[in-house]
Amino acid sequence: MRKRAFMIMVLVFVLILTGCGAKGGEADSSDNTLIYGSQDYTAINPALYEHGEINALIFAGLTAHNAENKVVPGLAESWEFDESSLTYTFKLRDGLKFHDGEPLTSEDVKYTLEAILNPENQSEIVSNYTDIEDIACPDELTVKIKLRQVNVAFPDYMTIGILPKHLLEGEDLATCDFNQNPVGAGPYRLTAWDPGQSITLDKFEDYYDGEVNIEKVIFKIVPDTDAKAMQLKSGDIDMAQITAKTAGDIEKSGEFNVYRMETADYRAIAYNFAGSPLFKEYPELSNILSYAIDRDAVIESVLLGEGQKAYSPIQKNRYNKEDIEKFEYDPQKCQELLEKDGWKKNSVGFYEKDGMELSFVISAMADDQVRVDMAKMCANQLQQVGVNAAAEAKPSLDWAGQDCCIIGWGSPFDADDHTYKVFSSDAGDNYTGYGNKAVDKILAKARHTEDGDERASLYGEFQTVMTENMPYTFIAYVDADYAVKKNIRGLTEKTVLGHHGVGVFWNIAKWSIE
Repeated sequence: MRKRAFMIMVLVFVLILTGCGAKGGEADSSDNTLIYGSQDYTAINPALYEHGEINALIFAGLTAHNAENKVVPGLAESWEFDESSLTYTFKLRDGLKFHDGEPLTSEDVKYTLEAILNPENQSEIVSNYTDIEDIACPDELTVKIKLRQVNVAFPDYMTIGILPKHLLEGEDLATCDFNQNPVGAGPYRLTAWDPGQSITLDKFEDYYDGEVNIEKVIFKIVPDTDAKAMQLKSGDIDMAQITAKTAGDIEKSGEFNVYRMETADYRAIAYNFAGSPLFKEYPELSNILSYAIDRDAVIESVLLGEGQKAYSPIQKNRYNKEDIEKFEYDPQKCQELLEKDGWKKNSVGFYEKDGMELSFVISAMADDQVRVDMAKMCANQLQQVGVNAAAEAKPSLDWAGQDCCIIGWGSPFDADDHTYKVFSSDAGDNYTGYGNKAVDKILAKARHTEDGDERASLYGEFQTVMTENMPYTFIAYVDADYAVKKNIRGLTEKTVLGHHGVGVFWNIAKWSIE
């Protein structure tokens, strides 16, 4: 009897230890599962929402990007462009399937592009596709896309994830439950979604690019950067993008590789020329105030040296032009230009003009501590030259009503990406009301010009003209730190990442857990 009781106690003890070793009830890496500390999601749909790192796992496009961010075949095994008719012909691979087992055909490609172009859907990426004139499907494996004019970046934009027409035809794409139950043709299929907690993905056995190694990927929702560091240390997650301030401690633990990856992702102060009374009345302030920002100090203090001074939105692109006005830190010049512009210091030491004090608030998203810290430091530097600037952390940004904010953009792909749609007057992501007719003409011509030398000249002209009427005060390009458990293999450390450090999962199907 005593022996039996002892064995029961031992069994209970073993079960307790086993339970303590599990990661919050989820399968751990010994079960060939990768748990990633992720931002939260309310909807997943690449045709509508650009900022979704999870898109690369669930969806696949006709083209893809490789480790060097070059365009390579994806769902399409080949494509060609007929200049006489301005038509791209994409040949799809035979036997493509969606996660639900249904075939993926040219009709799905046509549906996806038409959904993006449909103004009722209010796609965030519509300006990338506005040159499309017609889409034809001569057979299930061929799609012909006729353009109104040349668009050199078009193969890049065909990396967009293809949607299943059979599930979405006749639905309201913006509100249907597909956005919470996405079905794609990527390496992983969604199998569970616990809102605000986790999104579980299982490998897709019929993935077009061969067998997927890691059985399961769990996006565990951990929006707070400090919480990510804590959960890495506790073993609750295997991988996360972390801040420079937490990277050292994570690396010292000995359990993680911390990859410091270069990005094309910049941070800047974006002035609201449309909604802020101050910047609407005095748009020249964007140039003048740029001299008051000590970028080196921001990089050293906020980024701990993990970044580079920014002066151009295409600084990491081959068409960057270095010999332009960079607005190097010169507080005295800032004050001289303010006074030349008619601003005078009042009794409390702040500049004012025509009864309006030079006073504004720099907003930043509260869940991004780096942007919050940048806002605070920039506000402090502006105060030192006589600007009554303050910083605020907000749960969401008021694009119409705010004075300015810490914004982020940038792309490692074609120079058209994150320039045309951000800085053209009527483009979809020009949230600040920046308007420059010369910039509009140059960017439109650049996307429609095939000759590389001519494009280089046009983008050089764009950068020069931009400095005459700055849309932003550029601050820094931000390196991305990824903490990855040492038994995870396959990440390409030298790949230049995009906005928000997105792109690390470009080859997730080839990763493995040892």
